[in-house]
Amino acid sequence: MRVDQGQVFKLEDYRPSAFLIPETKLTFRLHPKHTLVQAELHVQTRTGAPSTSKLVLDGDELTLRSIAINGAPLAPDAYTASPDQLVIHALPNAASFTLTIETEVAPEDNKALSGLYRSGGNYTTQCEAEGFRRITYFLDRPDVLSVYTVRLEADRAEAPLLLSNGNPVESGPLADGRHFAIWHDPFPKPSYLFALVAGDLGSIKDSFQSASGRQVELGIYVEHGKEERALYAMDALKRSMRWDEEVFGLEYDLDVFNIVAVSDFNMGAMENKGLNIFNDKYVLADEATATDADYAGIEAVIAHEYFHNWTGNRITCRDWFQLCLKEGLTVFRDHEFSADQRSRPVKRIAEVRALRAHQFPEDQGPLAHPVRPRRYREINNFYTSTVYEKGSEVVRMIRTILGPRDFRRGMDLYFQRHDGEAATIEDFLKAFEDASGRDLQQFALWYHQAGTPTVTVATRHDPDKGELTLHLEQALAPTPSESRKRLMHIPLEFGLVAPDGSEMAVQAKHEGVEGNIIHLRRRHQTIRFTGVDQRPVLSINRGFSAPVALSLEQTAEDRMFLARFDGDLFARWQALTSLYTQALIAGYRAVLGQSAPSFEPALLTLAGDLACDEGLQPAYRALALTLPGEGDIAREIGQNIDPDAILSARTGLVSAVTQANAARFTPLYHALAETGGFSPDAASAGRRALRNALLDYVCSEPGQGTLAAKQYQDATNMTERSAALAVLAHRHNGTPEALAALADFEARYRAEPLVIDKWFQIQATVPGAATVSTVRALMDYSGFSIDNPNRVRSLVGTFASANQTAFHAADGSGYALFCDAVLAVEQRNPQVAARIATAFRSWRSLEPVRREKARQALVAISQVPNLSSDLRDIVERTLG
Repeated sequence: MRVDQGQVFKLEDYRPSAFLIPETKLTFRLHPKHTLVQAELHVQTRTGAPSTSKLVLDGDELTLRSIAINGAPLAPDAYTASPDQLVIHALPNAASFTLTIETEVAPEDNKALSGLYRSGGNYTTQCEAEGFRRITYFLDRPDVLSVYTVRLEADRAEAPLLLSNGNPVESGPLADGRHFAIWHDPFPKPSYLFALVAGDLGSIKDSFQSASGRQVELGIYVEHGKEERALYAMDALKRSMRWDEEVFGLEYDLDVFNIVAVSDFNMGAMENKGLNIFNDKYVLADEATATDADYAGIEAVIAHEYFHNWTGNRITCRDWFQLCLKEGLTVFRDHEFSADQRSRPVKRIAEVRALRAHQFPEDQGPLAHPVRPRRYREINNFYTSTVYEKGSEVVRMIRTILGPRDFRRGMDLYFQRHDGEAATIEDFLKAFEDASGRDLQQFALWYHQAGTPTVTVATRHDPDKGELTLHLEQALAPTPSESRKRLMHIPLEFGLVAPDGSEMAVQAKHEGVEGNIIHLRRRHQTIRFTGVDQRPVLSINRGFSAPVALSLEQTAEDRMFLARFDGDLFARWQALTSLYTQALIAGYRAVLGQSAPSFEPALLTLAGDLACDEGLQPAYRALALTLPGEGDIAREIGQNIDPDAILSARTGLVSAVTQANAARFTPLYHALAETGGFSPDAASAGRRALRNALLDYVCSEPGQGTLAAKQYQDATNMTERSAALAVLAHRHNGTPEALAALADFEARYRAEPLVIDKWFQIQATVPGAATVSTVRALMDYSGFSIDNPNRVRSLVGTFASANQTAFHAADGSGYALFCDAVLAVEQRNPQVAARIATAFRSWRSLEPVRREKARQALVAISQVPNLSSDLRDIVERTLG
């Protein structure tokens, strides 16, 4: 575990490396306890670099066995070696030389799952961001690109499979039952993209013919007996490869593409060149063990990691401050892929819901940072929703501003200019400026400033003049280390909806309007539309064209009108969600005032009408029935939050919608029953989503769990069974039906870790403080392991991030449990501990009693001796 040293890295301090390593040859003699790694590094002095008399290489918990330059062993006084650094004092008087280093590592003892580790009998690597330095001493930075040749040696019985980056070159037997394989990657890459996998795994194979006629061999490797569950992942991979050719003109460039699924993995997946390593939850699926959400997740993550082949691998980031250059751009690409494969409006709504649930609170709290951070203390803590999801939104805005044609031209120019390079955000934006002739300097502030802008919009209609006037104002609140903000370029897609529901065609009097886009560049902007004889309803930020908080002066009647008639399906959903939000906030205030919340009958009828509208896709109708989450409502309220009161208001609205629509919901639920075999396609998944949303309403009242119990027993797929279990556990907690279903689920699936993760998640999200003791008990369950990131995230992480009333229990018991768990995880895996600790990010918004207990919990963690750099960084920034 790397103990915090307090070092802060700053963007302005970046300097190119004085040395380059254009070629790297690695030999691994794999052994669970004593793996020997020989690195032959061809080192060059960078042209134009300042002269230096020493070479400093990064390490992390390494043991040096030998070192030589140009074949001659170095004298002990020629270098200084520690577990974390190797400094060579005596360098040859030459522009290049060969440095040979032998290190020893212990894969089986590596519980941090970074570098080379052994788990489940298999050797695996995870080198992003700084894991390669746990394998050998190296210039472990993204701008040092090298061509790798890798030789793997292992006991054949222990590891019949030997994989690394690139193309296979040679393999064969060795003495004493060992064997070897050699891999070569002809494309220069940074060390964070290095990968190897060695072990005993089953596989499925396929092939793909590229647009130019090249044949690519495809392989997905999984635990023996689970090969059939990888078929959907293979299908998603082939669809991703074809889509990237058709939409971006990008072909795959190696002879093979391999994916390996492992159960112990810190991330969702990793895009290592030609050898993607995945958390098995994003590979394995069949109807009996995976939900529709799992299938969609597999499709998206497979695509994301494949798309990195160009946006991340062929063009990588110059330094870790540019992380969004590969991640935000690739998230945008995988979002577009999923939108084309499924329903574009449904996908867009899902993206925005996730952004508001995770990134908006990040932007509004102590962990706020720009899409391109300017400083960091621990880079692992900047794999955030801001870098990924907000980074994707920034790319989407570029497309909105430029239009599809110039956006594609900019992307083509970016690939042409920077293929094989380590690039920056400035390089990326320059390609779009040059391709389009547009100035993006003000827009670039989206990369440089933290926070969520607020856009206030007021409208006034003058029927005598036939004019509609819009007054827009932008504001951006201070964030940590940024007290003064500059004005942003905010593209707002809009429409004017006539009283008959049709779209108005009007003329705008303002240079900031182009077609259906308002370009808000000043603090205040006034726009007049002419030829508007009838009062329209403004529909703005359609498709969520900009990631802003919108304050729109609009009546409930106007929002109801848009929810029924807006031609933009995202805007229809947004109007309905705004109505739900205002109703829930009013209900929350009623609960605080010790009154029962009441809700407008028109809203209850509207919810039922949209749910039953057969002109809309079932998946969209399911979203129309999905109320804002408790965290969403807390964010809108802002301060002095009482989670119990929010839950009461939300429960009240569910009950009111149910009572108003029971006569429609129950027959519709039955009409949506499966009639044929299971299919994971989007249309079938949408029908199941609507049916399960209806089940949650129909069974929301006490004593009404019979239908959920029947669906649980009769279910023929995991989507329906787990949804029914969640209804029983959440709506009828502690009843005989709920207890019986939970016990049955565990007995059915105790040998299926990914399914047991769902069992953990369902129980961890049961509302109420009593869940604290449930989670403590589940941590002692035989299927829970503190060493496995999936187990930790599904139970402890879900409890803290998705259960407002239990985590924020008024007596502080939720915080106490969470602190114990975080510190236990931190001793093994600091990265996972730090990531789940971000659940405290909104603690200052709580009411005073909870706020003080949360602060005390954070202080207690911060005072633990020898805290890892990962966790200390999060805790101290959260405390502020």
